[in-house]
Formats: sequence, C-alpha cells, structure tokens
Amino acid sequence: MNWLLLVIAGLFEVGFATCLGKAKETSGAASTWWLIGFLVCLSISMFLLYKATQVLPVGTAYAVWTGIGAVGTVIVGILFFKEPADAWRLFFLCTLIVSLVGLKFVSR
Repeated sequence: MNWLLLVIAGLFEVGFATCLGKAKETSGAASTWWLIGFLVCLSISMFLLYKATQVLPVGTAYAVWTGIGAVGTVIVGILFFKEPADAWRLFFLCTLIVSLVGLKFVSR
C-alpha cells in the first residue's frame, strides 16, 4: 500500500511540474488556474510522500518519488511541450527507470 501511495505521490509531482509548464505558456486567468493546479498537486504529492515515509525508508522513498517525477515530467515534456527526444536523452531516462525499479527490489 505504501508503495502505491508513493507512486501516486510521484504522479502528482509530474502534475505540479506540468502545471508550472502550462502556467509559463499562458497569461491572465488561465495562468492563475494553472498555478492553483500546481499548489493542489504539490500539496497532495507532499502529503502522500509523508504518508509513504511513515513505513518506507526516507532515502528510498524520496529517491523513488523524485525519480517518478523526473521520468514523468520528461515524458510529459516530450509529448506535450515538444522537448527533444534524442537517443541519449531516452537512454538516460531508461537508466533512471532501471535504477528506480532496483531501489524498489532492494528495499524492505
């Protein structure tokens, strides 16, 4: 259950990073709504990370949380913000994913 909370927290981290990107692209009321979305996603993400660290080791939980956020944000950037998807970028993204899976398997 705690690993599931951690994954959901990581997805909300992707959400708050995405909201920041959208807020940068907009102005006025639209930008305000994206910033509100950022604050909501940030709050949920932090709360779920806190809950997960009640059982999981803090170092592992934090590394997995930031990793999910980093991988997810890069994928969102490629798909929605037209960021580059060159071979080296995808290679290192894959090594990050393998590292996150490895941390899960070596943690209690």
